[in-house]
Amino acid sequence: MNTTGADERVSEYMKDFARRTGLDPAGASPQRYLWTDAFAVCNYLDLFEKSENRNYRDLALRLVDQVHYTLGRHRDDDSRHGWISGLPEKEGELHPTIRGLRIGKLLPERRIDEKYDERREWDQDGQYYHYLTKWMHALNRVSRVTGDPRFLSWALELAHAAHRGFTYSNHRDGRMRMYWKMSIDLSRPLVASMGQHDPLDGLVTYNELLLTATRDFGLSSQPALEQAVVDMAAVSRGMHMTTDDPLGTGGLLFDASRITQMTARGVLGYEGLLRTVLDAALNGLDAFSRSGSLDLVARYRLAFRELGLSTGLAGIDKLPVWIGNHPEAFEKEEMLLHQVMELRDYLPLKTTIEQFWIEGKNREADTWIEHREINSVMLATSLAPDAFLEI
Repeated sequence: MNTTGADERVSEYMKDFARRTGLDPAGASPQRYLWTDAFAVCNYLDLFEKSENRNYRDLALRLVDQVHYTLGRHRDDDSRHGWISGLPEKEGELHPTIRGLRIGKLLPERRIDEKYDERREWDQDGQYYHYLTKWMHALNRVSRVTGDPRFLSWALELAHAAHRGFTYSNHRDGRMRMYWKMSIDLSRPLVASMGQHDPLDGLVTYNELLLTATRDFGLSSQPALEQAVVDMAAVSRGMHMTTDDPLGTGGLLFDASRITQMTARGVLGYEGLLRTVLDAALNGLDAFSRSGSLDLVARYRLAFRELGLSTGLAGIDKLPVWIGNHPEAFEKEEMLLHQVMELRDYLPLKTTIEQFWIEGKNREADTWIEHREINSVMLATSLAPDAFLEI
């Protein structure tokens, strides 16, 4: 099949990522980081679907295995060994996500007797809920593309682990809340505050998994995950979603794309949420576009945060197609399409961000080099977003 210039660029970025992180050729100590690897899996799937080159599919599958064997197990510098789950070796291989997955940070997690240091915490290991949901999505996409339900089963086990580990009932008012960061074994919170979009991300991702499980693979009902959906809906209700963080706004647009697709496929009850998310995304885009951030030179900018926004923007043109092809699923179709038309005014930001970071001299900045893997992978996702944006 013919490839575009963007596809060739994506292919080069992903080949370089595979080489640098010990994926291909396989290294003795591969450098795995859960957020980056979730996007990378989708990028390899995108290249596979466009080129029909099985090497890209194999890289996606190999990356899944590396993530599980690296981030599903305790660190080499940890006194604990083996699978995080505590399962015996062979059983752990069958259920690598059943107790969650490590972030993959450079430093060990904060010890119980170690004083909290906000700056140091960013570099310390543990588990992040929003990283786990990205990996659930990546596993779901692998099952959809390959037809193999094994990856979906791992995503479902991860969803159960994440929900049990990160949610709790507030003793003051009885409302369910969430921790932002947990220890590697999910036994204690490392950061007790709640992520602004974590409940929304969980609600959408759980529904995505349920849809794939019941509609695409004909699995039996999932009562525990259905209850988790109810829980996340309660936590999400009334939360302020607008943010001036480009990555956060990009995440809202990604969730809007998934809600729209699920609604088009018959998952009912989320049209009001979709309008709320789109409205928050519009407010975030307005704030970011007026901030002057895109006028700064590269050393004062974080590429992966901007590229998260440009990836989310890539879904805007798909929204009217999904809505228009299934008007019966959307009660207030005209209102939604009006919001989409307002979002389209911000589409030029996508090209502006991509062209800036494609420019070689901007990738020489310290802010690019310090985060080279996540930056290059997310630039690839922005240039070829289809596999990531689809459910």
